[in-house]
Amino acid sequence: MAHPTGIHPTPLAALLARERDRYTAARPLSQALAQRTNAHLLYGVPLHWMTDWGTPFPLFVEQARGARFRDADGHEYVDFCLGDTGAMFGHAPKDVAAAVNRQSQLGFTTMLPGEDAARVGELLAERFGLPFWQFAMTATDANRFVIRWARAVTGRTKVLVFNGCYHGTADDVFVDLVDGVPTQRDSLLGQAYNLNDHTVVVEFNDLAALEAALAQGNVACMLAEPVMTNIGMVLPQPGFWATACSLIREAGSLLVCDETHTISTGPAGYAKAYGLEPDFFVLGKPIGGGIPCAVYGFSAELAQRMQAAKSAAPPGHSGIGTTLTANALAMAAIRATLEGVMTDAAYAHMINLATQLAAGLRGLIKQYGLEWCVSQVGARTEFQFCAQPPQNGTEASLAMDHELEHALHLYLLNRGVLITPFHNMLLVCPDTTTQDVEKLLTILGQALAELTGPSYV
Repeated sequence: MAHPTGIHPTPLAALLARERDRYTAARPLSQALAQRTNAHLLYGVPLHWMTDWGTPFPLFVEQARGARFRDADGHEYVDFCLGDTGAMFGHAPKDVAAAVNRQSQLGFTTMLPGEDAARVGELLAERFGLPFWQFAMTATDANRFVIRWARAVTGRTKVLVFNGCYHGTADDVFVDLVDGVPTQRDSLLGQAYNLNDHTVVVEFNDLAALEAALAQGNVACMLAEPVMTNIGMVLPQPGFWATACSLIREAGSLLVCDETHTISTGPAGYAKAYGLEPDFFVLGKPIGGGIPCAVYGFSAELAQRMQAAKSAAPPGHSGIGTTLTANALAMAAIRATLEGVMTDAAYAHMINLATQLAAGLRGLIKQYGLEWCVSQVGARTEFQFCAQPPQNGTEASLAMDHELEHALHLYLLNRGVLITPFHNMLLVCPDTTTQDVEKLLTILGQALAELTGPSYV
């Protein structure tokens, strides 16, 4: 019987078992490190989700530079995961490494600004078109802070998100539609209050549902990626964002664009490229070239409302900001990234290679008779196990097949190519080459040839 993905379960199970054995045999030092870390790290890793890769035990990295890294056993890899966008401009970009090196001799953190802060503000305003900025350690924190600001300036409590969204671990976003019913995610640990009291969820591309949700008059902000990315890529339908932006403004709500992943679109992100004009703009991960930091920008009018809200509140902690936010190393890294790494030339190279990659993936899918699709947002490419690009989070979730993902990812990994573990996302960076793309396509083609052999058609 045909499988929904077009891949028969029998060769899939055999390939996955063989590749797990191959992985184990080739990595005794990673296995020894995994056994060692099990003694003191929960799940044997610094963060529990690091076990979500399709490997028998974690892969331990020794060095990463440009588009490549080396593991503890000395194996070299071409990296198309790139820290799930954290290293979108390559590992340890030279300009960033030099800036952090210099700053490390001058101090790490003082809770006070330096000259880099002034320059970074100018660079952010020039690039993204929003005049005012604040900082965070991660995009999660930035999203959390922006939600707090939005509630403060609007006097409203509700946050509106799209089904299947990803905005880091900001508490308010973990609500999905299950059979059309807003439901707090069962996977969310330790949640002490009902998120449904303050979070509204609708499907991406559903303007009628969006309009109905906004009509209640209690939505402080719509927090959204302009293209959904973490559940597999979901592109906006033509005209969706133009209408959505109008609806949000008419309702007196604020639009927050989280561009932590969609900065792959171009030097100023998706919103600038497609004229979205968000009230808040959030960017984490790659903005510091891999150094932990994030930024959020906003309009002059909104800045006045934020200052008024802060002035009207009693003295004390605002709930916004952390001690290490905007530390000297982070500010030096952001400046170096904006000045010398996130360049037009870098994006031209990346987008050209990603376009070649997307075309190659479509060619393989056609060659092996699979009903899969490919989407691209600038330097970011995704293949999904469905014939047509999904229109919302529900469709994207239904297209996932974790066993098939693990098998393909592990097959690639065992032959020196890494892609993102949680779905089929591929990034290229300024150091990625045409030969790297060809290597990925060749190896993926070999895997598909095995999985679609004549015995299983």
